[in-house]
Amino acid sequence: MRFVSFNSDLHLNKLCGSHQGIANGQKDSRDAPFTVYREIVSMKSTFTHIAAAAVMAAAIVVSPSSFAGSKTASFQVSLTIQNDCQISANPLSFGTTGVLANNIDQSTNLSVTCTTGTPYTVALDAGTVSGSTIAQRKMANTAATGQVQYNLYLDAARTQVWGNTIGTNTASGTGNGAAQTLTVYGRVPTQATPVADNYLSTVTATVAF
Repeated sequence: MRFVSFNSDLHLNKLCGSHQGIANGQKDSRDAPFTVYREIVSMKSTFTHIAAAAVMAAAIVVSPSSFAGSKTASFQVSLTIQNDCQISANPLSFGTTGVLANNIDQSTNLSVTCTTGTPYTVALDAGTVSGSTIAQRKMANTAATGQVQYNLYLDAARTQVWGNTIGTNTASGTGNGAAQTLTVYGRVPTQATPVADNYLSTVTATVAF
């Protein structure tokens, strides 16, 4: 309201000044009073719209929520984790050599991931080559005309052959929920050297839990 009153006074002052000029004998247009009147009407209309908008905004701010009340409900979230293990393996390569006059030692890793607190054992089989055993594993060339003896061990000294009899020649551990690394130690011993070729075998690692 103060803002409206102040602006009205400004225009009223201009109107008084116009009449004062006529009283002093100054020439003025006959339409001047009507022009001033229209300005006043327009100003009042503008103030009316501003005031209406302000009232509406205030009503929106203070209006209560459209919801009369609220209720709550609870629900349970669940997940069952059972004993479990996963295993992965990396290849074991003895590289390239000539005459097998000395031991060739190499190693590789297995990765075992088990649920926390789950006991497990890891066994290695004899491999896929015909005649291969846990005690004496063999690799063979693709033509099956030659074989190379080798073995896999639990320890770096290569004294404990890694086999598949649980509790006798297998690795064991307890899961902690993260990947655990097991090292497989390999050795190709001194032996008669077969024909030059590539020699292979596939060994399966099994985790039991």
